[in-house]
Amino acid sequence: MTTSSLPPEIPFALARYRDGDTVRLAIVVGARLRPISADELGASDLNAFLASPDWERLGALAAGDAAGTEWMPLADVVLTAPVEPRQLLQTGANYRQHVIELVAAGLTNNTDRSPEESRDLAAKMMDDRAANGEPYFFIGLPACVVGDDVPLELPAYSEVHDWELELAVVIGRPAFRVSREDALEHVAGYTIANDITTRDLVFRKDMKEIGTDWYRAKNAPGFTPAGPFLVPASFVDGSDAQVRLELNGQVMQDASTSDLLFDIPALVSAASQTMPLLPGDLLLTGSPAGNGQHWRRFLQDGDVMTGSITGLGTQVVRCVAAA
Repeated sequence: MTTSSLPPEIPFALARYRDGDTVRLAIVVGARLRPISADELGASDLNAFLASPDWERLGALAAGDAAGTEWMPLADVVLTAPVEPRQLLQTGANYRQHVIELVAAGLTNNTDRSPEESRDLAAKMMDDRAANGEPYFFIGLPACVVGDDVPLELPAYSEVHDWELELAVVIGRPAFRVSREDALEHVAGYTIANDITTRDLVFRKDMKEIGTDWYRAKNAPGFTPAGPFLVPASFVDGSDAQVRLELNGQVMQDASTSDLLFDIPALVSAASQTMPLLPGDLLLTGSPAGNGQHWRRFLQDGDVMTGSITGLGTQVVRCVAAA
């Protein structure tokens, strides 16, 4: 359960918290939050608000009486996922240095090139891909999106469950075949996501010609922890945010989104060419180097993952073995 405050440089954000058997939308300021009614939101629900977000309206609410009786300490509530996406899109192989390392290792192992020659060739390949290629997307199940209040249950059918901390774009206005120049107009905000992957299920063993099996590898219950906050896009520099994951206090991932091969406008534009992106949808931007496959260490019962991204707070996910 996350009890960390909203970063001090962020004026306010949205969150969802548990109130008995229901989940309520709230505005967060610092280490406190207060529920928001539909009248205060100016919309029937969160996704309706994100379709045409009026952040000034919420800013005025945030600047109101912070000592009022409706405000509660974050430590006294249980936050859950701050979004309710209808679609979940994930981006693969999108951090330049990470992909260069992977490609260079393959070239070194399978050719007579030196490591230096392999890195130079891999860098040229990635620069060409960024200039002339397209992002690589696959889709996940929205039902896998949970808050970090839900322990991550590690399915017993594998021992190689991996982490992938990512900056997640929250779609605002519907986006269909938008240009790169207009893409950011359709981004309502950002949140943190951890794209859990079962490595030995990624490639089909019974028919290798089929290729990757992202359904089985990425869509077990709770495999996309999100949150704790939905931060308005104007408060976050998505082009240079630090993505950092610690496993039991040890830093495993630590990189900037400035290393993305395809930046956020390119991702939103490309994803929107096939299917309309809807208010509240999540678009994950890719994961930097440092996952379990790199460290040859995968998730185990009792592990604690602490993920943070500049301006978005901290997500704490606890792992438990399947019953």
